[in-house]
Amino acid sequence: MSSLIQYRDVEICQKEQVVLKQLCLDVEEAEFLYLVGKVGSGKSSLLKTLYAELPVEEGEARIFEYDLRQIKRRQIPYLRRQIGIIFQDFQLLTDRSVNDNLVFVLKATGWKDSEEIQNRVNEVLGQVDMATKGYKMPHELSGGEQQRIVIARALLNRPKLILADEPTGNLDYETGRQIVDLLHRVASENGSAVIMATHNNHWLSEFPARVVSIEGDRLVEANRELPLSE
Repeated sequence: MSSLIQYRDVEICQKEQVVLKQLCLDVEEAEFLYLVGKVGSGKSSLLKTLYAELPVEEGEARIFEYDLRQIKRRQIPYLRRQIGIIFQDFQLLTDRSVNDNLVFVLKATGWKDSEEIQNRVNEVLGQVDMATKGYKMPHELSGGEQQRIVIARALLNRPKLILADEPTGNLDYETGRQIVDLLHRVASENGSAVIMATHNNHWLSEFPARVVSIEGDRLVEANRELPLSE
């Protein structure tokens, strides 16, 4: 498999404060990766660099065919179309149905044909076991159902990479368990790489996968610090 993400000696800052430094990371196609660390440790900051919401200050940072140190503003929308983002707070449009939420995303990303749009919406709703919920408004859904819709939204453009930032943070245990299981299925069935940021270490043992941890301002893997360079 080829690497989707290659970070070498990367430094990430927030408001002129160094959050992470000498960060090295490779992520391969269809890989599932847990990103763990204390609240405020920099998990979200790392994820934001991957979709160019936050700049990379130092080092080498490549994702897909893009160099994040050199990426141009006009390239960022094309980068983001290859990434599905799952937020803890859902960020669904509350004034329209589930179906219309998903249609809106496809139209906004360049889809034109109405039949193709609806077929794709139906397809992703089926993938997340929400095929009969398209007519509902977001407030009519439970938290777990809303998160399934957010996952469906992330799948719409068949992304190479899915970023899930604390996707179970507001859910009860059983609902959270179903969401983590669904994300693992997405990685295996769709071939998308998944990076899931979480502070719930229970998922790591119940659904084993590769784990990287932020400790201090460094990234650590398998109880050892990642090499600073190749």
